[in-house]
Amino acid sequence: MEHKIAGPGPLLDEDGGLREPGWSDSLVLSYDRAAIRAPSWRVKEWDYYCVLARDFGIALTVSDNGYMGFVSATVLDFAASVETTETVMPPLTLGRFRMPPSSEDCVVDVDEGGARLRFEARGGERKLSFSWPDFGSKGAPRPPQAHVCLPLPPGDAPPTNKGRVAAGIGLEGEIRLSERPGRASMVIATPFTRRRRCFYYNQKINCQDAEGSFRLGKREFKLERGSAFAVLDWGRGVWPWSNSWLWGSASGIVHQNDSAVGGESFGFNIGYGFGDTSAASENMLFHEGKAYKIGRLSIDFDDRDFMRPWRVVSEDSRLDLVLSPVLDRASKTDLGVLASIQHQVFGRWSGRAILDDGREIRVKELQGFCEKVVNRW
Repeated sequence: MEHKIAGPGPLLDEDGGLREPGWSDSLVLSYDRAAIRAPSWRVKEWDYYCVLARDFGIALTVSDNGYMGFVSATVLDFAASVETTETVMPPLTLGRFRMPPSSEDCVVDVDEGGARLRFEARGGERKLSFSWPDFGSKGAPRPPQAHVCLPLPPGDAPPTNKGRVAAGIGLEGEIRLSERPGRASMVIATPFTRRRRCFYYNQKINCQDAEGSFRLGKREFKLERGSAFAVLDWGRGVWPWSNSWLWGSASGIVHQNDSAVGGESFGFNIGYGFGDTSAASENMLFHEGKAYKIGRLSIDFDDRDFMRPWRVVSEDSRLDLVLSPVLDRASKTDLGVLASIQHQVFGRWSGRAILDDGREIRVKELQGFCEKVVNRW
């Protein structure tokens, strides 16, 4: 039985340890950076937004990792099977980004290395504003291929890409997100084995309606409400140096009885590897604004070819889905002591999910992703 967090209170105890490991559907525990009993260079705080439509998407990240900041944007073109990513990594931010202690009613605003990203949250509405004049100038979009997950420590060459396509230069836009009435989210408070002052406090807000537009070079991408959806990955914590995880997510509209009219909001969050999840996993379904906790699951994939189908099956048989990949956003950063290897595979999920009352949700080509990440950070 997974533990549901009992009620409001501080996230950490007086010694900086996690007070109550478990899960919730909202941020019932209060995060306070001043309560952390670890050096500032070990604290990691981030907001990551991923907004997906049928043929394209965009991901925006602001992260203060203590010893280094991370400001990044990725434009995804599923129709052309290419992606363009740019990243700025200022050294020794040490909390300088002033990441807010909650995802509610807050502002994240950074201007680093020519990249300006601003995330505003007010009363269930969010506005993502961004301007990056030289975005795309450092490299062309990258097409997918069968990547091998490169091991740590370093030694293998990074993934190569053939048939590179000319990129547009400059990224700017404004996207508005709105939450469905009664919105619930996935929240997990996770410790790390044998590291009492390490913890991970994480919220995923799925199924946010997205509208607005952004421009890459001369090309404009328009997001329309009802056909574009976003997830927020909000993370705060102190991590051990080496770790690996799997994370999958999707949000959108499902149609029952083969009807193309109407539809219901549905999404999910799955994953493991983020620490000691003996108290609770982060596996959860979202349907029409409500959250439904599901049990442990397996994520099966071919780490010799990430573009082969991925399958997710929960031990309680309430989730059985297959991801058909469209694009592998693969990257390798290796700075010796610090390194990150990522395969974020975007595609379309199909299968079935069962709610608490036994109702079966049939999922057909729901836009989303699943990723494998290996870090030394």
